[in-house]
Amino acid sequence: MLEKLDKQDQRILEVLQNNCRISTQELATQANVSTATCWRRLRALEESGIIDSYRAVLNREKMGYNVCAFVHISIERQRYKIVEEIEQEIIAHPGVLECYTATGDADLVLRVVAADINDFDHFLQGFLFKLKGVSRVRSSITLREIKQTTEIPVDQIARS
Repeated sequence: MLEKLDKQDQRILEVLQNNCRISTQELATQANVSTATCWRRLRALEESGIIDSYRAVLNREKMGYNVCAFVHISIERQRYKIVEEIEQEIIAHPGVLECYTATGDADLVLRVVAADINDFDHFLQGFLFKLKGVSRVRSSITLREIKQTTEIPVDQIARS
């Protein structure tokens, strides 16, 4: 397990989450460390796996995905093989942005995007309802996005 992150590491992570295209020199300036120190800390954060990857975050509506839905799936039998097959099908589907196993009423929770309501219906009818082992599907279509971020709070990390 990684040692507790200090304030400099936390600042580097905050700045990077806001703009991962920043130069190491500018990152060092904003984190108030030397460029060499910043580079070493950045490499250590990458090697430790705290920095998982660098990505561009696209605006789904400007990309033509006007529907965002949360889909709760119940699986009829909790046999490993069936669950694994469902998971692999979901992983392969490009409209599924996120998939989580969950407690409660649903076994899986998905965040799905679609061009419009007909496209979402096609996702349900043509894909999800055809998956072997799916017993129940419950969907919630979002009306308005109030907050969406990929930024993880770094100043509240409690490591032991």
